Amino acid sequence: MPIEPADPVSRAFLNVENSASGQRWVSRLDQAGLNRAMAISQIHGLPDVVARVLAGRDVPVDGAPAFLDPTIRALMPDPATLTDCIRAAERLVEAIRRREKIAIFGDYDVDGASSSALMYRFLAHFDVAPEIYIPDRIFEGYGPNPAAIGQLIDRGARLIVTVDCGSTSHESLAVAAERGIDVLVIDHHQIAQPYPQAVAIVNPNRDDDLSGQGHLCAAGVVYLVLVAAARLLREAKDKRAFTLDLLAWLDIVALATVCDVVPLKGLNRAYVVKGLLAARNMGNAGLAALFRKAGLGGPVTTYHLGFLIGPRINAGGRIGDAALGSRLLTVDDPNLAGEIADRLDELNRERQAMEAAMLEEAEAEVMAEYGDGEGAAVIITARENWHPGIAGLLASRLKERYRRPAFAIAFDPNGRGTGSGRSISGFDMGKMVRAAVDEGILVKGGGHAMAAGLTVERANLGRLRSFFEERASRVVPGLVAAHTLKIDGAVGATGATLQLIDQLESAGPYGAGHPQPVLALPAHRLTDARMVGTNHVKITVESLDGTRLDGIAFRAVETPLGHFLLNGRGRNIHLAGSLGADFWQGTRRVQLRVLDAAPAP
Repeated sequence: MPIEPADPVSRAFLNVENSASGQRWVSRLDQAGLNRAMAISQIHGLPDVVARVLAGRDVPVDGAPAFLDPTIRALMPDPATLTDCIRAAERLVEAIRRREKIAIFGDYDVDGASSSALMYRFLAHFDVAPEIYIPDRIFEGYGPNPAAIGQLIDRGARLIVTVDCGSTSHESLAVAAERGIDVLVIDHHQIAQPYPQAVAIVNPNRDDDLSGQGHLCAAGVVYLVLVAAARLLREAKDKRAFTLDLLAWLDIVALATVCDVVPLKGLNRAYVVKGLLAARNMGNAGLAALFRKAGLGGPVTTYHLGFLIGPRINAGGRIGDAALGSRLLTVDDPNLAGEIADRLDELNRERQAMEAAMLEEAEAEVMAEYGDGEGAAVIITARENWHPGIAGLLASRLKERYRRPAFAIAFDPNGRGTGSGRSISGFDMGKMVRAAVDEGILVKGGGHAMAAGLTVERANLGRLRSFFEERASRVVPGLVAAHTLKIDGAVGATGATLQLIDQLESAGPYGAGHPQPVLALPAHRLTDARMVGTNHVKITVESLDGTRLDGIAFRAVETPLGHFLLNGRGRNIHLAGSLGADFWQGTRRVQLRVLDAAPAP
């Protein structure tokens, strides 16, 4: 059996109480979980490792087959269960019949670009040529603004559809209402009454929506609206509706679902599973061009969407032309798609260089402001020369490094700062930011539990630090102290085979809400460790029978884990990580993504 029985949950896994990364290793499965895994394996004839993965993610025994084979048909709700969905679909159909000028107002991230592209492709299929408007992150900020709404109306828009934004844009949507222009809002961000003026607000997170689809990203919600509109058009015997293939666009929905880091449960799992199949067909010229530019090796996976494609599309919105992402996903000309992909790849390289320089400055500020960071419940860094489009990435790196909520704020010459924050599991950052807005500390701000954005005047920075620290100190120290790494099982280098990887992948795809299985490799000798790339650590370990396995710890050089590995050659160590297949010169081979390590007795 490739996976060995786990230690009882009350004990540290392999007795690792304090790893190189300062974590306690624990078994993901308690005794009840082990029993459930055994039942899943025996009743459904599944490999032990697959059963353990499912049990460790609370999949019930009778739900295992459906979980392993999620289908759109089984998991898609009736769009009518979403508040205002049918109203929005009816208004879209009316605009198509009247051949009205339609403007799509999107966000500048992957979800916004994907949502805009879906709406564009749908309308274009029915011979309506909409205009896509993506605001400039620096000069306009997130969401509709009155000036942009006015410009769209001046250019002839009779219907404005906001996607991945608009739920809190009262002033901007009021401009449209005053001028007699209808607005449809299709979004997923947190929203509270009173709602802005619009013909329809389709947002599964509004308090009067009972659909249970609040976990969808914006593109997932847009897709449901389009399903409803297509149904209405088929009922009206519109011939074009019968040639529409919405399933072919699931690659765009999967891209947004993965990159917006929404939970891979329910309909989201079906979106991603079927979307990966569509992506592997390379039917979208833009995605195909970007896959080629990124050097795709092997079949498309969630890793490729999240770490190769997503950052390149986001680079346009962060430091370049915010509309490049949506343009890439809407073009059918391979040559034009190649040109856009080249530009996005170039911008991504520029972004990486800027991020590295900003991270160095941010870490120096953390040392000056917080020492080693251990005494702070929340970390706030701020500079004038930072690019605001990279603030979110910076916050994410700081959160990973110091294991606590972190913010990065870029101030302009006038003393107004635009910042982003990233949180740790168990702490609702969005709620804290909204409280700061209510207190008058922030100009504006919002978000969700794991991420938030804000605008603050420099004069209020000290007040903001105190407010956030006071709020976070009630919860964060306990979360940090309980920092654990959940282990799904143990395997030796001999058992780390491509067959095992295939078995693990059958329970995927993995992502938010369905984490990649973490396996421990007990007492392997570290035969080699060296730095590769900019700051990764490449290792080779050897089991007692002489079997070797390669692994890599990403962005680890300057971390405690990196120091432990680089200074541990020749020692016996425990490793924890995720197994995956690495493609090298057409050959598929096993590689361990190292997440943690500890000395072995």
